[in-house]
Amino acid sequence: MSTYITIDGGTSSTRVNILKNGEILDTVKLNIGARACMGNREKYENEIKSAIDEIVARNNISGIKRILASGMITSEFGLCNLPHINVPAGLSELHQAMYETTINEISDIPFVFMRGVKLDGQDIDNCDMMRGEETELMGIMQEKYGECIYVLPGSHSKIIKTDNHGRIISFSTMLTGEMIASLSQGTILKDAVDLSVSKINAQYLLKGYEYTESAGINKALFKVRILKNKFDCSKEEVYSFFMGIVLCNEILNIIKDETETVVLGGKEQIKKSMALILKEKTNKNVIELDGKTVDYSTSVGMVKIYENRT
Repeated sequence: MSTYITIDGGTSSTRVNILKNGEILDTVKLNIGARACMGNREKYENEIKSAIDEIVARNNISGIKRILASGMITSEFGLCNLPHINVPAGLSELHQAMYETTINEISDIPFVFMRGVKLDGQDIDNCDMMRGEETELMGIMQEKYGECIYVLPGSHSKIIKTDNHGRIISFSTMLTGEMIASLSQGTILKDAVDLSVSKINAQYLLKGYEYTESAGINKALFKVRILKNKFDCSKEEVYSFFMGIVLCNEILNIIKDETETVVLGGKEQIKKSMALILKEKTNKNVIELDGKTVDYSTSVGMVKIYENRT
């Protein structure tokens, strides 16, 4: 296998990895993303150049085949604006849609940019888009799962349905991660929800989910404060109830789909909470991916797309 640099270019942050034989050797994280291009493209280019130079020098590696890049770095305010491709989209379609170029200001190693995917329906319920999650998906996808739903929890959580050929056929986006951050830090719940809690209380997680299912999210959210002030619940109980609320709608969308297998990736806390509720409320085959698979997924996915291999 060849050696690659991969760039996971988000809106506000960027991760630069170097891979050899499918293993990530080193990582440089930048607190700058594609949004910076809107006001200062040169600064964005310089930061990426510095990260590439640093990671190459630090690992004393030559013969890097390509710099593979995906995510918001391919958006209208990224380094290379590329239109999305339509579903159905799998490895072959993503490979055919790659765009190769050289950005001399950054490196003499050729860049290969990966296009995002869109759901281009005729009504609002059948329209959606993603940039970056398609490479993450290809990094975790396994043929043995067959037709299934992949859930990628994060700031913008994705529920992605694939067919037996490993192609994306539909998906939806939810602001789960941003909701967690905004509601817990930007409302009266800041005094109640402690995001540093590391354990989930299953009983209160399910209570939050069930209460939201019957009463709605607006009413349920204030009950988080009631739990803390009236019933003197622990931080773990309050946090778990809150997570059940935020995840309710996303889980209901997964439950109503007839697909039997659900594969969970993404951030650990959300993944564990979703798995617990799904296993309690459905008979679906719920698969939780391990941390290393999730951490490597975007870079591995880019390499798989570039080499067009499973």
